[in-house]
Amino acid sequence: MSALRHIAVIDIGKTNAKVALVDLATLSEVALRRMANAPLRQAPYPHHDVEALWTFILDSLAGLNRERRIDAISITTHGATGALVDASGELVLPVLDYEFDGPDRLAADYDAVRPPFVETGTPRLPIGLNLGAQLFWQQKCFPAAFAHAAAILMYPQYWALRLTGVAANEVTSLGCHTDLWNPWHADFSSLVDRLDWRGLMAPVRPARDRLGPILPALAARTGLDAQTPVFCGLHDSNASLLPHLLSDVPPFSVVSTGTWVVSMAVGGRTVGLDPARDTLVNVNALGDPIPSARFMGGREFSVLTEGRPETWSDDDVRAVLARKTLLLPSTQQGSGPFPHQAATWLNADGMNNGQRFASISFYLALMTATCLDLIGADGPTTIEGPFARNRLFVGMLAASTGRAVVASEAATGTSIGAALLASDQVTAHGKGERLEPPTDAAWAAYVSAWRAAVEARG
Repeated sequence: MSALRHIAVIDIGKTNAKVALVDLATLSEVALRRMANAPLRQAPYPHHDVEALWTFILDSLAGLNRERRIDAISITTHGATGALVDASGELVLPVLDYEFDGPDRLAADYDAVRPPFVETGTPRLPIGLNLGAQLFWQQKCFPAAFAHAAAILMYPQYWALRLTGVAANEVTSLGCHTDLWNPWHADFSSLVDRLDWRGLMAPVRPARDRLGPILPALAARTGLDAQTPVFCGLHDSNASLLPHLLSDVPPFSVVSTGTWVVSMAVGGRTVGLDPARDTLVNVNALGDPIPSARFMGGREFSVLTEGRPETWSDDDVRAVLARKTLLLPSTQQGSGPFPHQAATWLNADGMNNGQRFASISFYLALMTATCLDLIGADGPTTIEGPFARNRLFVGMLAASTGRAVVASEAATGTSIGAALLASDQVTAHGKGERLEPPTDAAWAAYVSAWRAAVEARG
């Protein structure tokens, strides 16, 4: 495995799908392909366009391999997603979009059988955000199709199956608010046995397991060597965390940003997690429980900035801090630390686009700081993904936590960690600018004003 250098990482995010080529010698992305990832809104329910994604994956592998020989393939995807396949590996039902509200229609029935938070570390979430609720709904609504399933696969391993023909599962996706996994016992939860699903669960394999070479037909289609290995893969937020698990000294935290902003604390303060505020227990790539919290920050950013320029000036920042122009939670309701509050603006009359962008960036940072506090985070915080490039977000996160923040330089925060599955490296030093909390008292005053306004709303 030490000879593997250029790793193609298939990274299926909720908003965008990417294939990145990572150079393990430099721990850097040397090429990237990207496409928008939108679900199909058609019968029998909204679902992922896996065939369009598959064409994109194969075309990207072929194109990248022409530029630089691909030595191995790794996979990472968003969570709350699974696939039901038959004995030949074909889908028996489409891969359900977790934003579909169908599972809510059986919420009472599902609540009667799901395990408690203390067993799984999984909060009860709306729509299809609990994968167990999706599977329960599919089994009740499509019993004949469900009965043809030979295996339940987590989403990264569905793509691994298509690449290698080998069925597997893996703990970072199983442990991502699914209701299916007991992180304390490293085994399936009581729900799996209660609903007689254990026999459907593909074997659990470590994220760094080499499942096999790509299928011969795919080697011919892409031009890759027929012995190109494919690794089992992992959940995207845990891919962002992995390099830090290998390199950083606790306590520290990692914030993975994309459609979701997921905060993960390593070696922090011991706190009681509150499932009503979207805290949870994730499972990292080494199999250990990780206190986590999240909100749909990337989606909020897209909604709030749509059609507006992402530009600002120092004068805009000073004006926002002085006037205390505040955006209060939550733009996306139903999840996050304030799931039942509706967003509102304070002191926002007459603000220009730059001031609006600054206020939005500050809001997202303060929401992230709230998440970090809820999970007992301590030590420096590393930001992975697109928010690392937002200087206002990084600065306000440092101000609101009172701790240093490191902005990762990787364009796709998940790709480096996923590529490390193909490496025998025991350390992985990433690059990034370290920012200490601002000394200007206006930043601390803004943080206090935002928190007081949120608390006043109850």
